[in-house]
Amino acid sequence: MPIRATDLLAAARADADRTVDLRRRLHRHPEIGLHLPRTQATVADELAALPVEVTAGVSTTSLVGVLRGARPGPTYLLRADMDALPVQEDTDLPFASEVPGAMHACGHDLHMAMLLGAARLLAERRDEIAGQVVLMLQPGEEGYHGARYMLEEGLLDAVPESPVNGAFALHVFADQPSGVVSVRPGPMMAAADHWEVTVCGRGGHASMPHAAADPVPVAAEIVLALQSMVTRRAPVFDPAVVTVAQLTAGSTDNVIPDTAFLQGTIRTLSPERRADVVASVRRVATHVAAAHGMEVRFVHQEGYPVTANDAEVAARVREVAAGLVGAERSVPAAEPLMGAEDFAYVLQRVPGAMAFLGACPPGADPQDVAGNHSNLVVFDEDVLPTGAALYAAMALAALDD
Repeated sequence: MPIRATDLLAAARADADRTVDLRRRLHRHPEIGLHLPRTQATVADELAALPVEVTAGVSTTSLVGVLRGARPGPTYLLRADMDALPVQEDTDLPFASEVPGAMHACGHDLHMAMLLGAARLLAERRDEIAGQVVLMLQPGEEGYHGARYMLEEGLLDAVPESPVNGAFALHVFADQPSGVVSVRPGPMMAAADHWEVTVCGRGGHASMPHAAADPVPVAAEIVLALQSMVTRRAPVFDPAVVTVAQLTAGSTDNVIPDTAFLQGTIRTLSPERRADVVASVRRVATHVAAAHGMEVRFVHQEGYPVTANDAEVAARVREVAAGLVGAERSVPAAEPLMGAEDFAYVLQRVPGAMAFLGACPPGADPQDVAGNHSNLVVFDEDVLPTGAALYAAMALAALDD
């Protein structure tokens, strides 16, 4: 495997100009959500030059490519996400976004470019492949459940005679050392849930709060009680994050409002903790309000599940990455990231892994740079060949078994 990995990385570096050019074209024209017609067309044009069977999504602008090896065998999936964020770019890069209010601030442009680079590497090595590689190019990762739509449309049965039995994805991070691959078994990223609480009081004159039922101090108590709830109920080895991201009430200085509104997010790393924290947020809000003679309206919206890596696949990532970049740059991820990812839906169905690839800009300190989702984030394009080679190497390693 190390010899093949070295050859793959050399080939990916020789193809780097094409990969960088594609990344920059995608970066200039970001699109948001589940429907990305320009992005889909750009990716489809790249796939059209390869021996890949391409199917477009029905409910979204997803693309599924199937690259068949020279001999029958199992089917392995490689995934890249395609959507951007509703962020106004302020990087001053020469290839900065030309779309007002949209930016590839999470590196999905790099993911696409790396996966298509891997597709070219694999196409050149079809004679070595016993089986099929499915290329999953999905919209709507940033909160739109794009992977779930693709699964519902039969993603894992793209090769009917050999359903997908393993999967791999990469995610770049600007605040991690460039070229370093990290992965861990078990939870790699958190589950995400959205919640809303409306405290229902009774409005009145601000000079006579005794004649009203003021929801504002009750909302403030709920904020503090939620923080105490997390520290007292969530074990340190099965953690939770509850953030109140918005608190809105009132319209002027002399009126007590009827209601106060709070909303935020819950992040957890196990189904058991997830269910417990959602129930606890509801209970705390309800009973704090009840102590003041008020009621709440509680809304919960389930987001992505935990992104849980298969232990054997995570170990394979470490081994394959070590063959590419050296053992010192293939490291265990020390802890899960409390962000969320809809690749989790795929990992619920087949054993696989998501790995992180550091892409800190040259000469910068990872602790000081703008991170993913920032309007100022900049990624090191030198990691593109590494990512392309790692995608291809993971598929070849899986299909060698």
